[in-house]
Amino acid sequence: MIRRLLPHPHMTFLVIVVWLLLANTYTLNSLVFAVILGVIIPLISAPYWPDRPVIQRPLKIVEFTLIVLWDIVVSNITVAKIVLFKSNKDLQPAWITVPLDLHTPEAVTVLAGTITMTPGTVTAELAADGHSLLVHCLHAPDPDEVRDEIKTRYEARLKEIFE
Repeated sequence: MIRRLLPHPHMTFLVIVVWLLLANTYTLNSLVFAVILGVIIPLISAPYWPDRPVIQRPLKIVEFTLIVLWDIVVSNITVAKIVLFKSNKDLQPAWITVPLDLHTPEAVTVLAGTITMTPGTVTAELAADGHSLLVHCLHAPDPDEVRDEIKTRYEARLKEIFE
């Protein structure tokens, strides 16, 4: 019965939180409306998610999110230093191929988005076979180190969450 009413419990929770943040008022009316939206939207969208991913370890999402937020802050400072104090001739931009151990499309999408959200890097392409990402780095004196950091810091955690 609960599974039928809440086909995507994580989505329900996310819709409630996002609505309350957007409403910017924490009244009973806002909460009730958020719960109504949190139940109706997943019910309506359930037929479009027949093969939805199973999240193996939901608490790891919090850890992953905190790591990504921290990396975004650190990368912002690093990119600001590069832009302000490094001359163009000292920059070492690089195209890096990151081989993937992830198999679910959702996990690959989250990884590609995470790389793009981190200042100084952008995911440019997913290989046709889906087994590697092409990433551009603003400054990468050691491309192998960047690739290894992406694999250990992000991909390993996403593998724990999704696979």
